[in-house]
Amino acid sequence: MTSPLLQVNDLAVGYGDVQVVWKVDLSVAQGSVVALIGSNGAGKTTILRALSGLLQPIRGRIVLAGETMKASEPLDLVRRGIVHVPEGRRLFAGLSVLDNLMLGAYQRKDRGAIASDIKRVFALFPRLRERRRQDAVTLSGGEQQMCAIGRGLMAAPRLLLIDELSLGLAPKVVDELIEALRKVNAEGTSLLVVEQDVATALEFADHAYVIDQGRTVAGGPSAEISRDPAVRTAYLGI
Repeated sequence: MTSPLLQVNDLAVGYGDVQVVWKVDLSVAQGSVVALIGSNGAGKTTILRALSGLLQPIRGRIVLAGETMKASEPLDLVRRGIVHVPEGRRLFAGLSVLDNLMLGAYQRKDRGAIASDIKRVFALFPRLRERRRQDAVTLSGGEQQMCAIGRGLMAAPRLLLIDELSLGLAPKVVDELIEALRKVNAEGTSLLVVEQDVATALEFADHAYVIDQGRTVAGGPSAEISRDPAVRTAYLGI
C-alpha cells in the first residue's frame, strides 16, 4: 500500500496559553482532494497554520512524503512542497497581479519553469491575465482569491492548503474556482481545503474529516461522510 503524501497524528496546537486543537488525525493521499469541515472555531484554520509552519504544535507527528517534519519555518516547508493559501487572501497592496504571482516563486531559480507556470496560472484564470498590471487589492473578491491561489501555485507545491475557499464569494465564482482546482489536482497537486460550505466541500473533495472542538470526530470518503446522520443534521440542515 502506498504511503500517504501527508500523515498527521495526535496533533495539538494553541496560541500561547490557549489550546485550540487537542487531538487531530488525518491523512492526504497523493493526488487527492481532502476537505476539513466543521463549525466556526472548531480549529480548522489552526490546523492549516500548524501544517504550514506558522504555528508550532504542542505535540503530534506530521509526516510529509515519508519524512517526519520537525519544528520548521514556513519557508522550509514551502521548499518541501507545502504551500498555504490563507483565509482573507493576504495579497500585497501596491503590487500588481503579476508581481503578487511572482512573489509566490521567490524561492525558485528555474526561470524557464517559472515563466511556464505564469502561463499556466493565466490559462487557469484568464481574468488575471487581463488584469496583470492592476493593483491586486483592487480586484473583486473572486479575482483576489484567484490571485491568491495562483500565487500559491507559483511555488510549485506538492500539497496546496486552501483556507476558506468560498468565503464571501458568489456561487458562480466558487464554481469557477473549483473547476480550476480540479484541473490543478488532475495535474498532480494534492489539495487540503478548509471550507465553511459543507455541501460544496463534500461535493468537491474525495475524502473529508469533521473537526469539532479541536478534535477529529469523523473521517472517510466524502460520499460516506455526506450520508452520516450527524453530519447531515449538524452541517447540511437535513
